[in-house]
Amino acid sequence: MESLVTWFVNSPLGQHVSREVMVFIISLFPILELRGGILAASLLDITMWKGILISAIGNFIPIPFILLFIKKIFAFLRRFRLFRPLVDRLENRAMKKRGQVEKYEFWGLVLFVGIPLPVTGAWTGSLVAALLNMDIKKSILAELLGICMAAVIMTIISYGIIGSIIR
Repeated sequence: MESLVTWFVNSPLGQHVSREVMVFIISLFPILELRGGILAASLLDITMWKGILISAIGNFIPIPFILLFIKKIFAFLRRFRLFRPLVDRLENRAMKKRGQVEKYEFWGLVLFVGIPLPVTGAWTGSLVAALLNMDIKKSILAELLGICMAAVIMTIISYGIIGSIIR
């Protein structure tokens, strides 16, 4: 994760935008999400509270769009033979994770988004919630709580443990 964050920061884009904008952009991306944003904020010496706020907002923005439109986007892309395997792979990957969410629904989604492990987070949580036809309001709330939970965990790791090693 740290190497991806470093790559983003050292990319041509990273040379032309502020540290805060870079953290926001990192938080928008799947896989990196809030985890990468808070780590980047720590590495870029952005204050803890500012880093948390920027990362949480960046991570939250895609959620409603995924919940509302992903099924329509997938249906559209499936019409093209080129994109069908990609859509199938994304759906299959998300549905492999559904057991963790399906069993406990709301709290399962909170934990799925909140525990920062590989292939978990708001993007995959939103995809799973949409494919399981979960209530959109409950899904948004669950993911917001999950983002808060992940923010606490990642702040402890990035500003506490890693921060004390780096400094």
